[in-house]
Amino acid sequence: MADLFQKCLEFTRADEVKEMGLYPYFRAVQESEGPVVMMEGRKVIMAGSNNYLGLTGDPRVREASIKAIEKYGTSCSGSRYLTGTIDLHNELEARLAKFLGYESCMLYSTGYQTALGVISGLVTRGEYVVSDKENHACIINGAMLAKGGLAEFVRYKHNDMADLERVLSKIPEDAGKFIVTDGVFSVTGSIVNLPGIVALAKKYGARVLVDDAHSTGVIGQGGRGTASHFGITDQVDMTMGTFSKTFASLGGFVAGPERVINYLKHNSPALIFSASPTPASCGAALKALEILEQEPHLVDDLIRNAARVRKGLLAEGFNVIDSQTGIVPVVVGSLERALVMWKHLYDRDLFVNAFVPPGVPPNLSMMRTSYMSSHRNEHLDKIIEIFTEVGHELGYIGAGAAGVNANGVHA
Repeated sequence: MADLFQKCLEFTRADEVKEMGLYPYFRAVQESEGPVVMMEGRKVIMAGSNNYLGLTGDPRVREASIKAIEKYGTSCSGSRYLTGTIDLHNELEARLAKFLGYESCMLYSTGYQTALGVISGLVTRGEYVVSDKENHACIINGAMLAKGGLAEFVRYKHNDMADLERVLSKIPEDAGKFIVTDGVFSVTGSIVNLPGIVALAKKYGARVLVDDAHSTGVIGQGGRGTASHFGITDQVDMTMGTFSKTFASLGGFVAGPERVINYLKHNSPALIFSASPTPASCGAALKALEILEQEPHLVDDLIRNAARVRKGLLAEGFNVIDSQTGIVPVVVGSLERALVMWKHLYDRDLFVNAFVPPGVPPNLSMMRTSYMSSHRNEHLDKIIEIFTEVGHELGYIGAGAAGVNANGVHA
């Protein structure tokens, strides 16, 4: 008789890496001021957070969160559909819709849940989800959930408009089609060819949803995201995102036509059967949005900081995937090389994210670094210095270093 738990008993890889002292995950942050955090009793430069505008520690955001708790308590104790709506939800939705340039907006309790709720809520039997192969897991799982409802799920090669057209051309003309893509791809920091997608959507009668989790507050006019970055907000049907990055909170949102948002309010199980975002989360996100609106220079600061490190690491000979966003990935090769490098960086009081298979292709493991507007030049220069010391020490840069071609790296 098969035991459901047998695979759990046989999974020992993480334990083996822990025994080697190279395990890079689930490291607890004890205190945080943004660019510098306390981990295991010591101060560490943080170069792995998605706190892009550095607002999680902003006193104004903290105070707004506290005031929300004082007024509404710690929970809304129900779903938005029933008893869980407070006026902060409505205010945040209205202000986000206006900021992003859409008719309407709706909140979900997490960014991941947003993708599941929107995709499975809109795409039904006989209709198609069309997804970039490199999309975030939340999009893939949202499409799989829709497929469970007998929708169709097809994928195209990463950012490849010719392949997208090939896929679209094979779908029956009278079938509903929903093209879903990341705006900024979270591993490489690359930006989607959104004008190309919009042109093909018009040609084949498809609708478009962009996941701006790593775009809002990062690219576009005043941080308004991918569609704004290309000047085509009025041509992109819907955008979704998260509060856990730029907005220094927790939750997600989708913005689009009022009639579509209204439909989702009454047909998205992920919304109807989930407790609503907490008052503290809404208070923090509202204040973060207000700060972004009033201080758009934070976006410029973020991009400038990332560019400083990107330029510095390239000059030292690292294999850096180029982008125009807050993400700077450094390709090092095998899983083993990545784990060793991560440990050497961490031992020098620098925290980055080790991205390894299956999250990236074999032999394209990387140190995925990300930056904040609140990093100062001394933090950034120290990051470059530590990377350079470790790179030479391990033989990853300099004479005799084993090169890795990062062209076409996606995850």
